[in-house]
Amino acid sequence: MPNALLSRRDLLNGGTAALVMAALSERASARSPERRLALFNANTGERYDACFFANGRYRADGLAELNHAMRDWRTGATRTMDPKLLDLLVHVRDRLDVSSHKPLRLVSAYRSPKTNGRMHARSHGVASKSQHMLGKATDIAIPGVHLNRLRDAALSLRAGGVGYYPHDGFVHVDTGALRHWS
Repeated sequence: MPNALLSRRDLLNGGTAALVMAALSERASARSPERRLALFNANTGERYDACFFANGRYRADGLAELNHAMRDWRTGATRTMDPKLLDLLVHVRDRLDVSSHKPLRLVSAYRSPKTNGRMHARSHGVASKSQHMLGKATDIAIPGVHLNRLRDAALSLRAGGVGYYPHDGFVHVDTGALRHWS
């Protein structure tokens, strides 16, 4: 007769594995109980500091504040930004050991189709189907951090697209397909 019952050893091993996973999960959430972004909008001069994740879930008030901060500054149009993009910015900042209260310099985030169309017509470097229009991209710099370090940190996370624009003073990061360009 096949052994349909778990052995005592199987139960102990399974229980031990479950305890280890719970402890690791607990420790990971204790390290980052909240996620926040401080932003300085280079085009409007506005400053934001929003907690968008706490107690294991995204916070509507923090997300709304960041959606407004990352709006198309040319038209005022907003879009729900991809929470994975916000998480990516936190991970890039953490990889560079930058304080959560030090603002990222926001050059561009959401672009309305109208804005993107105008920019694409003037420059072949702007994609006609940009991730910016989907709320999945942003162009940033971090004061005091060299752009090549910012680019390398974003690339090391392998979380989407990374564009390097040293002459324009920013790095593009998005949550689209894994790719990079200069």
